[in-house]
Amino acid sequence: MCNPAAAMAVVQVASAGLQYAGQRKQSKQQAAYQAQAAAAERQRALQEQSSMRMRQAQEQEATARELEQVSIKSREALARARVSAGEAGVAGASVQALMDDYTRQEAGYRAAALRQQELGGIGTGLALEQAGLASRQRLIGINQPIDKPSPISALLGAVSGGLSGYATGQSISSRMGSASKKGTTAAQSYTQAMTGRRR
Repeated sequence: MCNPAAAMAVVQVASAGLQYAGQRKQSKQQAAYQAQAAAAERQRALQEQSSMRMRQAQEQEATARELEQVSIKSREALARARVSAGEAGVAGASVQALMDDYTRQEAGYRAAALRQQELGGIGTGLALEQAGLASRQRLIGINQPIDKPSPISALLGAVSGGLSGYATGQSISSRMGSASKKGTTAAQSYTQAMTGRRR
């Protein structure tokens, strides 16, 4: 017959071992998920920053093209003004004043466009910084501490469970023994009583 105390101890130790194995597997799965999510977040942040920089480069290129067109139109306007002044016989300070006016207008437009480009660059820099901070916050949210099961705690739990199971098994075994003895005594008394009657 199987020893109940030993059986209960084995069950408790096995249960503690299975629990430790399950916790270990769960912590490994959590770590793998976090690594995958963190990699995806880093890729997303990189794409977002690349998109911002590309948009900034496109805006700078558009401003450069616009300034080039303004410069061409300004030179054409100055050339026309010189020709017109020459054909009209106008010379001197009035022609120079007209040329200076065209040059001032071009310089003013150029300065405004470059200032707008500078402000756009500052805005892009701030947006990149904000995107970086937001990405770091998301990574902090992803990389939460993982509860890793301790082998020592699992061993102590298994020993404690085994001892508890052994004690429970001993208690069950002693109860079963007492009941068995009582049953044997009752059977013996009955046999003796029957034997006495026959006599």
